[in-house]
Amino acid sequence: MKKCAILLMVISLFYIFISNSMAKSLTIPNDALRIRIIPNSNSDYDQFIKRKVRDNLEITMYDLLKNAKSSEEARQIILDNLYLIDKDVENILNGEKYDLGYKVNYGYNYFPMKEYKGVKYEEGYYESLIVTLGRGEGDNWWCVLFPPLCLIEASENDDIEYKSIVSEILEKYLS
Repeated sequence: MKKCAILLMVISLFYIFISNSMAKSLTIPNDALRIRIIPNSNSDYDQFIKRKVRDNLEITMYDLLKNAKSSEEARQIILDNLYLIDKDVENILNGEKYDLGYKVNYGYNYFPMKEYKGVKYEEGYYESLIVTLGRGEGDNWWCVLFPPLCLIEASENDDIEYKSIVSEILEKYLS
């Protein structure tokens, strides 16, 4: 029994070490398409609205992009459906009686540097879908639309971008 417990502990530590090492060396592909939602402010209400928009757009974007095979195809799908995405945001905000306005933008947009769970994401201009709510002065949420690193499964799990990347890397190295 003692040997089994030690073996499980060693395996767990090995898995944690490998996962952390791989996560730290990961980069988002240059042709990745991102999504970013910027709330009006950091008030509880504005952050709640941001999460409502995020949760709904994750489903919408998953439905739109689930069969995309390349960033070029994903880009065209997004461009062809900007009106639908805009209406989706409008419907969410109308349902919440949110009247501070919003803007949906697709193109090359600025992302500040961010470090999360030991992974550093460089600042720069990235091809992305941006939804700005009100003044757009609150803490934002962002993820990668294509390759789909955070869609649909993320509705309950904020760590999905890392879970997906790590599982893909592990699958690559183990196969």
